[in-house]
Amino acid sequence: MKPLSPSSFFSPAVIFGALAVAALLTIVTLALIGWMRPRVAPEVGFAPADLTMIPAPTHTPSASATPTIDPLATPSLAPDTIGVGGYVQITGTEGNGLRLRANPGLSAEQLFLGLDEEVYQVREGPQELDGHTWWYLVAPYDETRAGWAAADFLTVVPSP
Repeated sequence: MKPLSPSSFFSPAVIFGALAVAALLTIVTLALIGWMRPRVAPEVGFAPADLTMIPAPTHTPSASATPTIDPLATPSLAPDTIGVGGYVQITGTEGNGLRLRANPGLSAEQLFLGLDEEVYQVREGPQELDGHTWWYLVAPYDETRAGWAAADFLTVVPSP
């Protein structure tokens, strides 16, 4: 059997056939994306997609605005103080994770293990039990990831 040479693959018939297939595919593609369709309005050119840019809202306080104090508002917490409504991050477990429990206390049922650097929102607490301060945490991305955790391994972080 005679071995095939590269020149036998590139005959004029093969090159012409490849160009004809490429031209046919180009024409079909242009027809499908709209160049062959009649336009709705003559002043509208070929527009394959519509994109509307909406500027971000800005806040410009008026000159007459005076701050008002709500007597029923809860006072804001110090920057490193854990409090209800704030966000905390699990830290210092050396990779072992933090057990989140069904109730405060070391004897309460363990629900799951929170990993270092996970962020949670504080929903309840504090409760003092078994020598620890306990806070009820809920993951902002998954409401089912919730439980009581000891404050010893929590660090306050800014809200996301």
